[in-house]
Amino acid sequence: MMLLLLIGMLAVHDSATKADQVIVVKSQRTLTLLSHGKVLRTYKVALGGTPVGAKEQQGDHKTPEGRYILDRRNAKSRFYKSIHVSYPNEQDKERAARRGVSPGGDIMIHGLPNGFGWLGATHRAQDWTDGCVAVTNQEIDEIWGLVPDGTPIEIRP
Repeated sequence: MMLLLLIGMLAVHDSATKADQVIVVKSQRTLTLLSHGKVLRTYKVALGGTPVGAKEQQGDHKTPEGRYILDRRNAKSRFYKSIHVSYPNEQDKERAARRGVSPGGDIMIHGLPNGFGWLGATHRAQDWTDGCVAVTNQEIDEIWGLVPDGTPIEIRP
């Protein structure tokens, strides 16, 4: 009986520590996981190769800015795990249409390119993605376990 009670307490604790919001602050190069307004973890990140300003079109190497949803994950991507950001939202699509360009897509939070995990935190020495938010492989493992599909993400300048 005591073992069942302990297992039940651990299950409640585990569900209580899942993130219910993710905030990326581009100027600080941080990704923060929150649960009920409290910080669970903060990670240093690398961004798109042109980090200043919101993504405007496909190929601009900018990380989007705005409110999105982490809507699906890929354990077999060309990076060590990736979680998809629901970019472009309706505002992004309208802005791109006014300019006559494609807004782009496939924005992810991801680990390092497959075969390059050995780079570890040194990957953050320079912004290098096509507009994604990159962390180390160990960090994406943590994020993967703490962030359920459907979690809102806000990407700030």
